Amino acid sequence: MIKLKFLSRGLVAMLLVVFLTSCGSSKDIVYFQNTDTVSDSMYTDLSNYEIKIMPNDNLLITVSALNPEAVEPFNTVNLSRGYSISGSTLELQGYLVDETGYINFPVIGKLSVAGLTKIEAVNLIQSKVSQYIDNATVNLRFLNYKVSVLGEVNRPGTYTVDSERISIPEALAKAGDMTIYGKRHDVLICRVEEGVKKFYHVDITSPDIFFSEVYYLQQNDIIYVLPNKSKVMSSTYNPMLATFISGAGLLVSITTLIISLSKK
Repeated sequence: MIKLKFLSRGLVAMLLVVFLTSCGSSKDIVYFQNTDTVSDSMYTDLSNYEIKIMPNDNLLITVSALNPEAVEPFNTVNLSRGYSISGSTLELQGYLVDETGYINFPVIGKLSVAGLTKIEAVNLIQSKVSQYIDNATVNLRFLNYKVSVLGEVNRPGTYTVDSERISIPEALAKAGDMTIYGKRHDVLICRVEEGVKKFYHVDITSPDIFFSEVYYLQQNDIIYVLPNKSKVMSSTYNPMLATFISGAGLLVSITTLIISLSKK
């Protein structure tokens, strides 16, 4: 009888340890905690944030005017005749920024655009086109603005950004959010700046992320959500652990039942 009691208590203690080690605190899971501690003076105005053109960017640039025929020499894509153009066709018709930061624009020739924002590039091209055509309008669009989300997310992959601006939370939302095993305190952002690879670590549980220099992602950024301790530990478990725990639970139930019956 005493042995059965010790066996029951031992199994219960073992299962309790397994249960407690698998539990996590809400502080490890909840996003943007303690936002009530953020004062107005801490806010940074990011409303005017714009990505900059980089080497290997693919740019769709169109020039329009009252006389469509006058601007045809400046366009690689004819959008004035109602043709339906697929995304792949647009990519082929885009201007690829070379490694030195230049594009070769019709009539005008080579233009240095790397490091410019969209508005700055439009103003530059428009000033050049205006030497040939009055009241011309230039439009520019990024064709390769994509970010990759990897690791502990529900839908890892590469996502195209149509709005030309995307934040870390928005990118995670596109990937179906983090799994319960995602390490929210340490999300890695991989970025190439001026040909140099840089790595940033952000804490999604902290409101400080809204003031981070990498809050808005650049083209070709990579978000990697690291696995938390529970995920790492589970990868080293014996595959039979779940079966063992289920069997141990059944054994505890039987032992408890035997003890209860023996007391009657």
